[in-house]
Amino acid sequence: MSQSTLNNTPRFPYFNRELSWLAFNRRVLEQAESPDYPLLERMKFLAFVSSNLDEFFEIRVAGLLQQVKSGVIERGPDGLGPKEQLRRIQSICKRLIADQYDCWDEQIVPELKKSDVFFCGYDELTRNEKKWVETYFEEQIFPVLTPLAIDPAHPFPQLTNKALYILASIDDPETRIIERLMAIIPIPRVLPRIIKVGAARRGKPDVYIFLSDIVQRFIKRLFPGYHVTSAVPFRITRNSDLYFDEEEVENLLRKIEEELMNMHKGAAVRLEIAKGADPELMQEFLEAIKLQPENVYTIDGPLNFFRLMSAYELIERPDLKFSHHTPLTPKGLDAPERIFDNIAAKDILLHHPYESFQPFIDFLQQAARDPQVFAIKQTLYRTSGDSPIIKALMEASRQGKQVTVLVEIKARFDEANNIQWARQLEDVGVHVVYGLVGLKTHCKTCMVVRREGNTLRRYVHLGTGNYNPKTARLYTDLSFFTSREDVTGEVAGLFNTLTGFSLTPSFKKLLVAPFTLHSNMQKHIRTETRNAKAGKRARIIVQTNSLVDQETIDNLYQASQAGVKIDLIVRGICNLVPNIKGVSENIRVRSILGRYLEHSRIFYFENSSGHQPHIFAGSSDWMPRNFYRRIEAVFPIEDADHRARVLNLLETYLKDTKNARILRANGAYQKPPLKKGSAPFSAQEAFYLDAETKRTAQANELEEESQSLPIQVITPI
Repeated sequence: MSQSTLNNTPRFPYFNRELSWLAFNRRVLEQAESPDYPLLERMKFLAFVSSNLDEFFEIRVAGLLQQVKSGVIERGPDGLGPKEQLRRIQSICKRLIADQYDCWDEQIVPELKKSDVFFCGYDELTRNEKKWVETYFEEQIFPVLTPLAIDPAHPFPQLTNKALYILASIDDPETRIIERLMAIIPIPRVLPRIIKVGAARRGKPDVYIFLSDIVQRFIKRLFPGYHVTSAVPFRITRNSDLYFDEEEVENLLRKIEEELMNMHKGAAVRLEIAKGADPELMQEFLEAIKLQPENVYTIDGPLNFFRLMSAYELIERPDLKFSHHTPLTPKGLDAPERIFDNIAAKDILLHHPYESFQPFIDFLQQAARDPQVFAIKQTLYRTSGDSPIIKALMEASRQGKQVTVLVEIKARFDEANNIQWARQLEDVGVHVVYGLVGLKTHCKTCMVVRREGNTLRRYVHLGTGNYNPKTARLYTDLSFFTSREDVTGEVAGLFNTLTGFSLTPSFKKLLVAPFTLHSNMQKHIRTETRNAKAGKRARIIVQTNSLVDQETIDNLYQASQAGVKIDLIVRGICNLVPNIKGVSENIRVRSILGRYLEHSRIFYFENSSGHQPHIFAGSSDWMPRNFYRRIEAVFPIEDADHRARVLNLLETYLKDTKNARILRANGAYQKPPLKKGSAPFSAQEAFYLDAETKRTAQANELEEESQSLPIQVITPI
């Protein structure tokens, strides 16, 4: 029986996972509403809200609907059943979406207009702009549209997940009755959803219109002789979870490809549709897609704000975006050819995106070129298009090195990309492995084996973030390089576990899920509890994306009751309820959202009865899936300078009063209190300024060195 249950009655309180996630997405919307950010950055946050909701409905809401349909009433530790969760989710989401559109209509669009960036409906365009749009429709849109009539001769079509359509009600004007014939117009994905109008407006070129608005305006041309009584854009969200038993699948790659095709046909879980649809036609439509009215979200504005991401790239206005930040390359790491010498001399710890991800790319590229390198082993969970990492691995294989890559083809929503990379790698002789049955390979590990003299030496990179150069500029993460045998030997064992057979792998330095991570984290929490009871110093600081695991939460509650001071920096889902007298009054929870996505996972335990605190970083959140259903690697921070630096990072986050919000016992987030007369403090801005200060110091030092060099006088012959 769990520590948190007694006669099936919860002993401790818990927040609901889904409602906690929605509270996080509300925080994302607050970034879009914040005047502290440049306008186009606020527009991007608005897009993130929609993207987040898409995944939430595709996976989490879909799962709850399946529970209800199957009759399985599974209650979480918070006590809410699936029906009650769905009722609350629908209520919260409708309010969230309404506020999202208010932000667009009442804040962002008017402010952009003041900056001479116009998002217009067709009726708001000038005469010249309307002519341009009509020509654009005739030449670029009309030829690729295919209206689909719905009648006995034309069955209801299969509608693709998250694709854009127009639902039209058609009437024959020559008959006395109103037929309300249904027609559906798919909008091909090849068409841009936001179009820059190519006609000058008082010398201002930034005029944009949504594609759906254009199609609505000229839709009558698709039905000559008929009267279009209504035409509204819509999109359907479907259940997008993959269903297959790995142990029953002979070819995992092929099975996932089949499932990706089936994802477009999953059960509908949400309909987003613009207002103005014919009510009678709407009832017929819902019956066809097998969706209940409570799962309909009527939108007063453009559908799918995630399409605003394309507008961000389209609008060339640097003054409305964040200023460009070039990550710092620490001194000594700007010489790629010395990367192995630098790691051999001393462990290296980097803090992205303030410090560059380029040293890892250099590490891999040098390994590909170096004739002394014999083998490279790498895990890949998510990476970018045209990735230099993929190219380096392929080049290493062409150079005759043994290259083994663990590609996680079950990385949600990146399955197709990862299958593509896997095949490209296999084509050049890379050994591609898909990990262990029933487990996702989520650890961020890379190992290079190099001959040095008469010995083979291993060099290792471990990280908290994905091997993705693009997100490394947007996510905060830690990178760790070492050649120490006590760590590299265990990484070698981890790779052997992933590629071969090992029922009981042994790890002493690394904490590896699903083998040793969970038990060790509980051990460290209980140690702090014992120290507090003994009157010793006891403190826990954790930075993670999500906190869901019930046993971990229960142990944190017990630590709080013993007097342990606990600071949790949880960006997203948090099931732990803080600040309850007698239960969690010593626990403070904050979430930080800013320019960069907080992605690091760092764990600090005071360990006052030992020689020094225990500090770890790695790939794992505190969720059951990370502890039990994924391969995760968490590594110790042991170098004195690195330990001081990581503790300073955590303390800096705890001082944040600008981007941080404090989680209250009622589930709401509030701004931290400001001391009288003090300005809001941003941890991200502090890290950025620190990197800029170091860059300036390095530049000055380099200049001084160049000036101190003796001048060589060349005598002409």
